[in-house]
Amino acid sequence: QLACCLGTLCVILVLAFTVLEKQVTKMIEINLNLTQENEKLEAEKKNLTEKIHHMKTSWKEPSVSQSQWSIDAYCPKQNNSRQCKPCQKGWLDVQSSCYAINDAETSKQKTWEEAREDCRGKISDLVVVIDAAEKKNVTDNSWGSSGNKGYWIGLRAEGGKWKWVDGSDLTNNSWIQQPPSDGLCAISVQTQGFKPVSCGEENRWICKKKALSV
Repeated sequence: QLACCLGTLCVILVLAFTVLEKQVTKMIEINLNLTQENEKLEAEKKNLTEKIHHMKTSWKEPSVSQSQWSIDAYCPKQNNSRQCKPCQKGWLDVQSSCYAINDAETSKQKTWEEAREDCRGKISDLVVVIDAAEKKNVTDNSWGSSGNKGYWIGLRAEGGKWKWVDGSDLTNNSWIQQPPSDGLCAISVQTQGFKPVSCGEENRWICKKKALSV
């Protein structure tokens, strides 16, 4: 009987050891996978850190060609001398701001997002209108617009509010009568002011940036 009990105990111990061995093996595999995943994440972190550093360096230290472009754009060379202007050629200079009136033909007009991307490519953004005087300037320069075909400005419906692209809210509700609804953006129409239309429509657009102090 004692031999029988010892035999049974041995079987139980062998089974327990087998289960424990499998668990240890599984834990080793999990630990190995976690180590590999951690190494992968560390590599991705290093890559992102290098990209961010490169972007910061590029922003703080413009290349020679970029600097030369800025000089040529704002200070064109004429008769072996340069005369600097607040705005580059093709931009309107109005009260310390520069405006690009993009009077594109129908086939080259853009959606609101596309127009904003174009402005950003010009180191600017869709125009943010500060006061009534600037609003008049913007609408007066919305050349050839009428009805629901105008010029995109930096105003769209977002989160139940009319918001400018600089993050500020539209404070003068008389400028655009229609309640904000997702998918609506504002256009400027000559002599008619601001109107809401679908952001997916294609229109001309107005960019704005700060004028150079000369």
